[in-house]
Amino acid sequence: MPSSARTARAARSLFVIELVYKADLAEIDARMGVHVAFLNKYYASGHFLVSGRKIPRDGGIILAVGPSRAEVEAIAQEDPFFTHGLADIRVIEFRASQRASDIQKRIEA
Repeated sequence: MPSSARTARAARSLFVIELVYKADLAEIDARMGVHVAFLNKYYASGHFLVSGRKIPRDGGIILAVGPSRAEVEAIAQEDPFFTHGLADIRVIEFRASQRASDIQKRIEA
């Protein structure tokens, strides 16, 4: 792999996007379709890796990848739950230094 490709790959960070609901679940459920369309857009772009509801259901989590915190924060702010005032968002950046060699198997277990 050329060093420029290694550098570009190394520059990408992982992010946890946390959504904290500020509205009743009925309002959340009413906007779920547009939220899922938002998720699908960023799965297709390669930014989102995993997402789901928090337990208890007071928000959600998205694991994302991107070249900068600013880009991922801008993406998170497009979430219809955020734009309609139904949820607050928090973006946490981290650099993965280790991973399980059987990560997919663990996720599916």
